[in-house]
Amino acid sequence: MVVYEMIKKPIFLLAGGRQNDPDVLNHLLQNVFRENGSPSPSIAYIGTANRDDDSFFQRISVRFKKAGGDKVTHVLIHSDKADLGRAREILRLADIIFISGGDVEEGMRVLEEKNMVVFLRHLYETGKAFFGLSAGSIMLSKKWVRWSDPNDDSTANLFSCLGFAPIICDTHGEQDNWEELQVLLKLAEDEIMGYGIVSGAAIKVYHDGTVEALSQPIHRYIRNENEIVRSSDLLPNN
Repeated sequence: MVVYEMIKKPIFLLAGGRQNDPDVLNHLLQNVFRENGSPSPSIAYIGTANRDDDSFFQRISVRFKKAGGDKVTHVLIHSDKADLGRAREILRLADIIFISGGDVEEGMRVLEEKNMVVFLRHLYETGKAFFGLSAGSIMLSKKWVRWSDPNDDSTANLFSCLGFAPIICDTHGEQDNWEELQVLLKLAEDEIMGYGIVSGAAIKVYHDGTVEALSQPIHRYIRNENEIVRSSDLLPNN
């Protein structure tokens, strides 16, 4: 029996944000590319969280190429007319797969409805590299939260994401004191850590849940019974 556990690659989760220094994002992307074996990888772009919006794709593909990326291909999945066979072939051949930002719930809904989750999990478990930005980072984690009524936290409930990074996190929510992450933690099991990835930062997550901070300190919260407590920041190694 073949065991794939040891060849799973670390997942890189990046936070966006308008205030980002382009040089900071460029440095983070170069780090992602180098760590996954090639400073100039071919990249398959998944944009289900933004309904395969072409302007999203064009903006981020420029950033990838400035950081040294080679061919960046838009994997069209959202449309009812999408060629899913072609999409799977692009994903299979790419050096690295990117999950773009937008709306987490919409992004996951489309991947599930198009039966892409199992396929992506197979790619991950057999050694394909993945990274995400903003909502795409959350989609690569374990769970996220949604509300039946956005003004009533009692209507909040959890839903599953891809789970390749076996943690829960939020991105660029430092200005609102990580309100969504704190709601997520209230619904999660006790003593689980939540990671707040600030704008311009990233984390590297190993398959066993080990987390490393990149670029900036990462905010951390933990649920202890019914209380959400700010823990010490996770600091970059350099």
